Formats: sequence, C-alpha cells, structure tokens
Amino acid sequence: MLPAFTSLRHLATNRMRRAASEFRMTVPWGEIRGQVWGPSNGRPVLCLHGWADNCGTFNSLIPLLPKDWRFVAIDFPGHGLSSHRPDGCFYNFPLYAADVRRVVEALQWKRFSIMGHSMGGNVAGTFSALYPEMIDAVVLLDTYGFLPTQVTDIFKNLRKGITDQIQYDNKTEERKERVYTYEKAKERLKAANPSLSDQSADILLERAIREVEGGFVFTRDFRINLKNTVSYNMEQCLHMMSQVKAPVMILLAKDGLFKTFALPDGYVDLILKSWANQKATIVNVEGDHHIHLNKPESMASIITDFLQSHSPVKPQSESNNNQSSKL
Repeated sequence: MLPAFTSLRHLATNRMRRAASEFRMTVPWGEIRGQVWGPSNGRPVLCLHGWADNCGTFNSLIPLLPKDWRFVAIDFPGHGLSSHRPDGCFYNFPLYAADVRRVVEALQWKRFSIMGHSMGGNVAGTFSALYPEMIDAVVLLDTYGFLPTQVTDIFKNLRKGITDQIQYDNKTEERKERVYTYEKAKERLKAANPSLSDQSADILLERAIREVEGGFVFTRDFRINLKNTVSYNMEQCLHMMSQVKAPVMILLAKDGLFKTFALPDGYVDLILKSWANQKATIVNVEGDHHIHLNKPESMASIITDFLQSHSPVKPQSESNNNQSSKL
C-alpha cells in the first residue's frame, strides 16, 4: 500500500476515536461488508448510508453516541467494500430493503433501532413499514424516509431504468476502470458531494477506493448511477408511512439535500403533516447534507436523547439472542 494512503487510513482511524471491527457476511452473490462498534449485548442500532457513500459516513458520529450500544453500519451492495450485484441485476429500494433483512437475519436481531442518512433513510423508512414489529425507533438524517414520485414520472423512470441497464449490459467490452491518483480521486468525490469537508472525504475514501497498479480505482458499482426502476407515488408513500409503528425522529439540515433536490409543490408539506400526525419528532439543524459526518457534535446529543427516551424493553430470551449474534 502506498505510504500516503497508509497515513490517511491512520488519520481516519484517529478521528474515529473508538475501535470498530469489520463486519462480513456471505450473500448469494458475494458478501456484505461493514463496521461494528460496541459490546455484543448492547442496544442494537443498524446504520444505513446514503447513495454513493459507504458505512464510513458514520465514523465521526458513532464515537459520540453511547459506548454501551451495539452499532452495525453496512456498505450497501455496490458501495464501499460490499460485493456488486450480479451482472444484469438492478439496484433499487426494495432490493436494499431485502439486503437489510438479510443482515438482521445474520445478526439474529429480533428488534432494533434503525438510523439512515439520505437514501439510507429512505431504505430505513421502507423497512420500518414492511417490518414494523422489528423496529423500536427510527432516526432519519436529512431525509423524509420516503421519496414520492409523480405517477407520470414513475413510468418514465421505469422505462429509462430498463433502457439504461440493457445498454450498460451490452457494453461489456467497452467498460474500463479509470485509475486516479489519491488527490484526483478525492477531487472527484468532492465534486460530486460539495458538502464534504476534506477530512470527511478522506474518511469516505477509506472504503470508496482500492489501490491498483498506477493509483486507485473507485470500489462502487457504476450501475448505482443508472435510473432507479422502482419508485412510489404519494398515496403509496403515505400508506407505508402509516405502517411505521416505532417513534420517528427526522433531522433536517437547513442547507441539506432538499435545498438542492426539490420535490413537487406541496409534497414536503404533505409528508411532514403526515409524520406530525404520527407524532414524529422533527428537528431542523444548521448545516449541510453531510452534517452528521462533517460536524457530528451538532446532532449527537439530539440522537442520543431521542433514542434514550425510547429505550426498548426486551424479553430475556431476546437479549440472549442479541448476545449470541453472529458477526
């Protein structure tokens, strides 16, 4: 490994301040990777990163949360160090929710808290609606948990997603990984994510690139950039929202995602009204889309207070299951 990259790994490890062990589990197409903090019998919290990021997005935040909790942060398939999906397969939200189900099955978690940033928050919302009996609390970081799409756009997106996938599959011989110097890779990452600080970019690059002859290549699967083939309209999103039974907290950054990613007129008000009807806690914080990574101290106590106020009461048999979780 190049000396410069080794030192950057050391920098990121120092910033974490708490040792994290590597999570690995086998899936039919390879493995899902991630990181684990805290004792095996601690309160289980599953952490889900945003689109094109990786589980390193929680490296700054988790060290500021209770040390006696058990945090597992995964790299979604096609991201970070997790395997890419098989050739010909799509990336979409239902499949990510299925990935979460595989992970908690391997962990033997029967009930747990879930925290997601951006896309990961939308997966957390979907999973919490599908499996409400498994979730005791939900924390959404700069996301509403559901991303409604106008009906006319649903079918346009489906057509484009299918076309994009087939075109990609037909260009096998033309695909070539681009090799970057570390600094050029960092520039590209920051260009795609202007909210990232230098240190935050270094943390994400821990799992976002791998070393090859002549430099570094990105680990993520290019197919995550293709148009998502599965989306939901407002009626479907509101129905799924109603299925979430756990307490929910939504942390919205004032200069975050939805300042640059606009939803159709009226959508935000309707979503927030629906969450308010379910007594969700909605908190606005100063910062940008990656505030949890750039300045985690601004929200760590908010998250801790919320989760502590909704501490799960688990039967003894369930506690025993958590203590024997497989990693």
